Amino acid sequence: MFVDIHAHAYRRQPVYGMVKRRWAMPETLLSFYDKYNVEKGVLLPVVSPECNAIQSNEDILEAAERYPGRFIPFCNVDPRAINNTPHAPLELHLEQYKDAGCKGLGEVMANYSFYDPMMQNLFRAAEKVGLPVTIHVTHRIGGCYGIYDEPGLPGLAETLGAHPNLKIFGHSAAFWAEISELDLVVDRAGYPKGKVKEGAVPKLMRRYPNLIGDLSANSGANALIRDPEYAVQFINEFQDRLCFGMDICLEPFENNIKLIPFLLELRDTGKISEEVFRKVAHDNALRILGVS
Repeated sequence: MFVDIHAHAYRRQPVYGMVKRRWAMPETLLSFYDKYNVEKGVLLPVVSPECNAIQSNEDILEAAERYPGRFIPFCNVDPRAINNTPHAPLELHLEQYKDAGCKGLGEVMANYSFYDPMMQNLFRAAEKVGLPVTIHVTHRIGGCYGIYDEPGLPGLAETLGAHPNLKIFGHSAAFWAEISELDLVVDRAGYPKGKVKEGAVPKLMRRYPNLIGDLSANSGANALIRDPEYAVQFINEFQDRLCFGMDICLEPFENNIKLIPFLLELRDTGKISEEVFRKVAHDNALRILGVS
């Protein structure tokens, strides 16, 4: 049984989008979950215009209420909210959504630097309210979505240190590419292959206990599958801070199942124990989010 730490679903099909494929809706997502033995998933609303059609947090709460026990709702607040300043009391929004049942904040996709005062204000507010944050890291400003960081993830490191009580789920190609040293900086924008030469991500996870690995999407799966021998070492070392995920967005959803057979094979061949498998597949997500 799996818990998906990272999923998206729209109440209705978006009117516009970057591609002309159908987005997941709660009903179609649950049908897919049942097929692949996924017990429940974390629904992450999209609120920043850099990515796609904007959703309301209420749509996510409605889906969780309509299908009790199947969805874990997150809320999302753009760092520009309230009055577009680094002094906005964003915690006022976050407190209300936490009281309504939201277990975290994200996926944060606004295309600002980690060092931008408005982005740091968002992290400050989440830490104050006690909500973990799922972030999408990107490799540039403009022409994409996500929080910009330089090679080596110094902005993320500074953020983790400045907000030690804030749990941050690291996610995206630019994040997981740095499980290894980069041969070329351009590798941050894709899915590098080959043996892992230990990079920024494991070093940051050792230094900052508030960094959690969101293994969703091709980026998370590729980080492990590219070097199965290192994956076993990485999973065992960080067994309490890695969470299975798929990042379901667009049909065909089967594009996002690569991690399921990989983890099952590691367990079935004894390369990771049943206990470690359960932590990564299921238990860590529930424990970190405080969900039974």
